[in-house]
Amino acid sequence: MIPFSPPRIDQKIIDEVTDTLKSGWITTGPKTKRFEKEISAYCGNQATLCLNSATAGLEIMLRWFGVGPGDEVILPAYTYSATANVVIHCGAKPIFVDVCADFNICHAEVLKHITERTKVIMPVDFAGYPCNYDELNAIVRSPEIKQLFRPATPEQQQLGRILILSDAAHSFGAWYKGKRTGTLTDVSVFSFHAVKNLTTAEGGAIALNLPEPFDNSAIYNYLCIKTLHGQNKDALAKTKPGSWRYDIVEAGYKMNMTDIMASIGLVELQRYDSETLTKRKAIFDAYTQAFELDTRFAVPEYCNSYRTSSYHVYALRINNCTEAQRDAIMQKIFDKQVSVNVHFIPVPMMSYYRSLGYTIESYPNTYRLYSSEISLPVFYALTDEQLQHVVEAVKSSVQEILG
Repeated sequence: MIPFSPPRIDQKIIDEVTDTLKSGWITTGPKTKRFEKEISAYCGNQATLCLNSATAGLEIMLRWFGVGPGDEVILPAYTYSATANVVIHCGAKPIFVDVCADFNICHAEVLKHITERTKVIMPVDFAGYPCNYDELNAIVRSPEIKQLFRPATPEQQQLGRILILSDAAHSFGAWYKGKRTGTLTDVSVFSFHAVKNLTTAEGGAIALNLPEPFDNSAIYNYLCIKTLHGQNKDALAKTKPGSWRYDIVEAGYKMNMTDIMASIGLVELQRYDSETLTKRKAIFDAYTQAFELDTRFAVPEYCNSYRTSSYHVYALRINNCTEAQRDAIMQKIFDKQVSVNVHFIPVPMMSYYRSLGYTIESYPNTYRLYSSEISLPVFYALTDEQLQHVVEAVKSSVQEILG
């Protein structure tokens, strides 16, 4: 069976993890701090905090900004549940909007749904392809939208407008108008989950890039405390002679990344551009060459004059295909020993969100894209022979179901 997206675990990874284990420092420590600095240097953002997941990063930033009951957060209907769940955790209301042809949030729909209760917009860089951040940033900075904003916390008062919190879980290393993700808006959150381009097994990072007069370094220091039970010294700081005493300054959370996780990330980051992205782009290009002239398929856009994807998910669509037919095609592909996936089942289709009154019929373009989408295998060890087998399995399966 050709897998869908196994991690790259080679001797370099094993050696770095072994070095961490032998060091005796396996929780948050020097490697995590080094990983944070190297991410900031790579992306160009002001400060980076590594955590145990992207979900934790999204939630802690909502809480930092003071999002709570009575507030609204705008996000695309086409995303993973984590983007919406963190809004629910904070007691706020997710406001789903439809997406455009590139699977990313539709700016016209965002404008329609901004109210006095809107505190945050959470765009999602689907499949690693950045949203149009210039348009989003312009929306929240426009005088008429700023006049609607009702600040309720010091952070909201200082920003004076809606916060853009980018769910950049897929897009580490992507480009938009000469800038990397992490620098494109107020705050971006990356995922380093096992299936991501750059993995730490689990894990994520907050890329802080807030405008003046915010002090991103000071916010980083505060978030270090907030994500470690509100403890004003981490374990590394307490190792200094005589520095054992600490205080709990708030009822914080347990969200820190470990040095074991960071050691995987350090190796992955060092070879990310030269090896990982190069290989993933080659796979994307090969799939596009195989499918783009076949009228049964619609290939994804992953590069144009101002955007370049991180090549995370190859989201192939089957033309003139119902959801049931897509599912049958996928089963045929599985039968041919190829693992494929769907990114994603839209959140309004999930039973919990249906119980809250959301319905997929409100997001027709989201459903149209979802019902015809099949994600193809993309991973570093994928061989040319395996790739050709994937192509043949997809084409023959479509032929068997659609004719």
